[in-house]
Amino acid sequence: MEIRSGILLSPPHLAGNELQFVKLALGQGRWASGGENLDVFEHRLDCFLGSGYSVGLSSGTAAIHLALIILGVKQDDEVLCQSFTFSASANPITYVGAKPVFIDSEPETWNMCPEALEKAIKDRTAKGKKPKAIIVVHLYGMPAKMEEITAIAAKYGIPLVEDAAEALGSTYKGQKCGTFGEMSVLSFNGNKIITTSGGGALVCRNLEQKNKAVFLSTQARDNAPHYQHSEIGYNYRMSNISAGIGRGQMEVLPQRVEARRKNHEFYTELFRNIEGVTVFTEPGADFYSNHWLSAVIIDPEIAGFTREDLRLKFLEDDIESRPLWKPMHLQPVFADAPYYGKKVAEELFENGLCLPSGSNLTDVERKRIKEALSALIK
Repeated sequence: MEIRSGILLSPPHLAGNELQFVKLALGQGRWASGGENLDVFEHRLDCFLGSGYSVGLSSGTAAIHLALIILGVKQDDEVLCQSFTFSASANPITYVGAKPVFIDSEPETWNMCPEALEKAIKDRTAKGKKPKAIIVVHLYGMPAKMEEITAIAAKYGIPLVEDAAEALGSTYKGQKCGTFGEMSVLSFNGNKIITTSGGGALVCRNLEQKNKAVFLSTQARDNAPHYQHSEIGYNYRMSNISAGIGRGQMEVLPQRVEARRKNHEFYTELFRNIEGVTVFTEPGADFYSNHWLSAVIIDPEIAGFTREDLRLKFLEDDIESRPLWKPMHLQPVFADAPYYGKKVAEELFENGLCLPSGSNLTDVERKRIKEALSALIK
């Protein structure tokens, strides 16, 4: 009797050398923050990105929080944030007592709409509340329209926080995602393209920012022989053990990007002749996505089945899939937040589905996915 395990959306994928770096940390007695693994991991991130000063942290959420603090966002300030994203992009705005203002997406990259962004800046400024920061996201690994967005941020003198949590290895016009913002954010959660089991990084533009981030992330301890604190700090620093996992994962990052992109090719071919289904792909040569998650949009009137029909069929066969992110302006917790744009994000949520995209997806599992889709269509 055949025993089949479930196919997960985006499981962690070990490289092989993680354990030796974890053992190194244990052998050196450097279990917590600080140590060789953390230093090397941050350095290799900087080398991969080609610029910046990375700070290993406990999560990408922590990185956004520290970015807002370092940029001077305070109580009752307003921060413009992409609505079509995971809640971790928006939650840190509330941590500092600021208020989110949500921006719709454009249909090509599914990311922040430059037109809606500029409209929001003009309107909030006219109301006497010029935004203090902009948070743009590269959703599912797809680069946002950064040339337009960075130009708007510069035009109005508003710092740009780049949420590249899902986009390590993606590029826009040849420039690595994670290098565009005044400060940028990476995530190494267990489902990301590489993982530290849980963790993230803040990519700073200069050493002053990095030193401030390290200070705040280690409880803001003053330079004194006793424990003295002149600022509120946080327990956000990545452990040396987690960094050891990341150090091993960095050795295979290019292969992980290649594997995710091959998954995208598989889905492109799988849905090629199915009318009413559009696979999320780059809108042009300027965009290079790591395709962290492959996704489709389903027009039920043409396809003859809905997003939910496909999700439930996959579930029946123990294949994990997931609706696209529910926009932040539709979330109960942000019901009172201002919103600028149309209904692009809402329509994507209603009709979109994320598909199994792990870098360790096998040919046998691809066959199961194909069979499940065929059964639904028949």
